[in-house]
Amino acid sequence: MTTLGLAASVMAQAPARAGESAPPGKGGPELSTTSRLQDRREVAAGTRAYSVGFQDGRFYANGWHITGEMGGVWTPPLKLVDGVWFGLDGQWVPQANRFSSGWGYTRYDFPDTAGLKVQRTDFVPDGRRAAVYGLTVTNPGAARTVTLEVNAHSELMGQYPWGFTGVTPNASDNLPDQGTYDGRHLVFTDDGALPGAPVHHYAAAVGTAQTPTSGAIGSQYWGPQPGHRCTGTEPGAPTDPKPSQCDDGPFGKGTGGALKYSLSLPAGGSTTVWLGVAGSDRGATEANKELAGALQDPAAQLAAKVASRQKLAQMTKLSLPGDPLVQQAVEWGKQNLADLTQTATDLQIRWTNQGKQFPAPLGTVDKATWIGAGYPDYPWIFGTDAEYTAFAAVSVGQFEAVKDHLRVLRDVSDILNNRSGVVTHEVVSDGSVWFGHDSRTTNADGTTAYDFNTDETVKFPSTVALLWRWTGDDRFRDDMYDFTRRNLRYVVRNLDADHDGWPEGLGNVERSGMGQEKLDNTVYFLRGLYDLADMARSKHDGATYAWATNLARKLQQRFDGTWWYDQAQQYADSLVDPGDVQSFQKHWIGQTPMEAELRVKGRTVPGIAPYAHGNAALAGREDPCYSGEHPLNPGLFHTGCGGGANGQGERIVFGLTTSIQSIGEGNYGRLGPGQQQRYTHALAEPMFSEPATGGTPDEQPGAMPEIFPSPDQGANIDRCWTCRSMFMQAWGNYGTAWAVVHQWLGVRPDLGHHAVEVVPQVPQGQTSVEGKDIRLGGGAADVRATHSGSSYVTTVDVDRSTGARTVLVGHTLPRGSAPATVTLDGRVVHSYTVRHTNRGTEVTVRTVPGSHTLRITAR
Repeated sequence: MTTLGLAASVMAQAPARAGESAPPGKGGPELSTTSRLQDRREVAAGTRAYSVGFQDGRFYANGWHITGEMGGVWTPPLKLVDGVWFGLDGQWVPQANRFSSGWGYTRYDFPDTAGLKVQRTDFVPDGRRAAVYGLTVTNPGAARTVTLEVNAHSELMGQYPWGFTGVTPNASDNLPDQGTYDGRHLVFTDDGALPGAPVHHYAAAVGTAQTPTSGAIGSQYWGPQPGHRCTGTEPGAPTDPKPSQCDDGPFGKGTGGALKYSLSLPAGGSTTVWLGVAGSDRGATEANKELAGALQDPAAQLAAKVASRQKLAQMTKLSLPGDPLVQQAVEWGKQNLADLTQTATDLQIRWTNQGKQFPAPLGTVDKATWIGAGYPDYPWIFGTDAEYTAFAAVSVGQFEAVKDHLRVLRDVSDILNNRSGVVTHEVVSDGSVWFGHDSRTTNADGTTAYDFNTDETVKFPSTVALLWRWTGDDRFRDDMYDFTRRNLRYVVRNLDADHDGWPEGLGNVERSGMGQEKLDNTVYFLRGLYDLADMARSKHDGATYAWATNLARKLQQRFDGTWWYDQAQQYADSLVDPGDVQSFQKHWIGQTPMEAELRVKGRTVPGIAPYAHGNAALAGREDPCYSGEHPLNPGLFHTGCGGGANGQGERIVFGLTTSIQSIGEGNYGRLGPGQQQRYTHALAEPMFSEPATGGTPDEQPGAMPEIFPSPDQGANIDRCWTCRSMFMQAWGNYGTAWAVVHQWLGVRPDLGHHAVEVVPQVPQGQTSVEGKDIRLGGGAADVRATHSGSSYVTTVDVDRSTGARTVLVGHTLPRGSAPATVTLDGRVVHSYTVRHTNRGTEVTVRTVPGSHTLRITAR
């Protein structure tokens, strides 16, 4: 069972005591669950650290990049401990019977232990390389003194190298940890070097602000867990063994420690003890400093953390009375994006060539901030993930994280690829680059093997343009402009050997058997050319504007005739050279011609495909061959039935594939049940209540996972310890947040040109949609849209501080309809614009910032 409501408190009230702090009295919205908690992962995250455990309050081995080690406490790029455990008067705190996700924290309710009521709250202060665990002990009886025992098991190791066969150095080269008890804290160290790698000085410190009565170091100390080591080769996958059967993986070489404290509990009162786990890749002194900072009034730090998350929640406040599930998904998606925003320093940029080498660094990035792809195995820096995630992030006002992420991609790519313009793919937070180098080789069959993906390079200019339009930040545009120009010049110069205009290379479908020219690369290249042209025009770069515009027009004119695969009423997903022979393998990228949006001559063009073909292709993917059905997830499969190079299909529903379908449906005005709503609900269900798991979240309440329950891959909680998808991933929020803010509310900022356009479209079956404090530039806008019968009303309030000088207020009418009367602020308007787009009939009136009401009666 899962519940949503306002938390009465983050933790039980506790009197302040020496060495302790009282917790805050009130938190924000919470989601709770009580079933199969030992099978569900969770995360509490800050900007410099995160803690991944399980919802029963324990820390089992999980993850596959480094087998079994992706959980525990991390401060990128360093892992600190496998877990921490608590005991009272000789009894270990048992498994939790209730878990709650809050905004900026997680909380566990445990069965009574030693006659005491126990609750734990985990949080990670932003800017601290530490996680904090607040154990609240409530004494229902007479005053008493109890012994609190804390166990911690260390695992000091980097996020790279991984444990795959052939990777050098390898996670199997992990050095053993050393532990000491210094009279106050447990201190763990790992000094040395992996083969071929530089010397490191890893350290972790564990303790509270109180002085222990005793401490000890030993090889075990797993609390109530037996310390069972799994190898990753056990039979039974994908269902067994479950994570709760594994306490460590094959690469673990940590050690353990114990701390004991004497707690005086008042009669009928509560006491909170705050335990910190902190660390540094610069030795024990720095680790102890981090711990001291984390233990400096933890309750106040938790209150500040909750307040910061509530502030994020105040941007893009939605009211969707006809679709509360999607409203809830966007609210919690904001928190997912914040949980995944990370920072690291001193990234040593190395080209590992998918683990085959570990050379000297090519350069250094002093500081990086990014939105991680997902927990627990993808928390680092990606190109394509960020480029999709950016649409969700800007729509909920999280501009800074996306800007920082794009800067990091630019900086790493220029170091790695000698300023060629190629955007890198995957960068671990120590600077190790797994894939995304500007190099290629020739296979034995004469085909080309690329060490980078084309799709990230062609998408990058559009992501920069997106941020520029939503913020009006010309300095950011100028900072990124040279790189965006190099992106597309590189593609034309180096990735079009047959000079047909369609870019070659790898796209986002990481599967073999496709032709040299991929559909998604083509779609995003076309979009990128128009976006580069727009930025070039604003910078008075006439040569680039003319080049990009002319090429984009030529490709757009030829696009549908080249790529439409009439036999299936879908788009071909690749072209085989020579001769541009269509290949249709039923991959999800077939929907990108409907999902992508162009900006041409200052106007928004939703969808590249002409309406007839786009509408047919979208409708075709709603078939059971392409999309799931309840009780599994109803989202879009990676590859439809009978598809792929092997003809077997890949009936796995991803958050990204479903988002692509969702946005495509929206661009063609297909917003109602069975169309876009099917896919927005498919994205939202796993966050709160999915049929496949008996009406519970997929794993963490409020978190959107990477893969949803599918015919070829079941729910995460039913899968083994090394074969689960991410329980929280960023890019799926594209299909909900962007759908609501950009398509339903119609918010189309063009603040690089000092304009804002608002052209809502109320989904079929609903009567109103509303968003307040939608962040634009230096201000915000409110939008409300209603529809009843032939009446369409748009109410806007656009701050002058947004930077807008012109506001276009409009509404989208159904295809085939036309306005009979148009009034703005009560006055009949005769000068209005009517455009027929794939969405429908768009009617707009030009005005200025401020509050306005547009009323349209359709005929």
